[in-house]
Amino acid sequence: MLGIRGLDAFGAVHAVFGLLALIFGAAVLLRAKGTGVHRGFGGGYVAAMTCLNVTGLLIYDLYGHFGPFHVAALVSLGTVAAGYVALYLRRPRATWMEVHAIFFCWSYVGLWAAFVSEVVVRVPGVSFNGGAIGGSVVATLIGAFLIHTRVPALAAQLRRISTV
Repeated sequence: MLGIRGLDAFGAVHAVFGLLALIFGAAVLLRAKGTGVHRGFGGGYVAAMTCLNVTGLLIYDLYGHFGPFHVAALVSLGTVAAGYVALYLRRPRATWMEVHAIFFCWSYVGLWAAFVSEVVVRVPGVSFNGGAIGGSVVATLIGAFLIHTRVPALAAQLRRISTV
């Protein structure tokens, strides 16, 4: 479909959910936190990620059986669920905002790692395993740096604002 190797109609639906999640996730990260707009884009992100991962769990073209990308989809669902549960329960009380932000940021980093890998493996001359692993590692390292350097300060700022 569209001249892209391995992209059938079901794969196209999976790709659309991935692109929606990238867009909603960027909107969440770039907008003010705690607002109605943040919640709306966040809800869109959760819905898109859930649909993306469920469709991913139903794709068996690559290996013909449960494989490493299915494990990644389960991990992704776990990070989305953990971020949402921290928000919903507001627990742990002192750090729920940071827990919420960290899990959702890791969810977004995983999404970018998958996206980068998907693009890199389609470059002529790049091996599938090397492209998938290399793309994932680079995106994850960049994401880890950003999460480690930005999320704690943002969470502390939000805690100060919410207690005023």
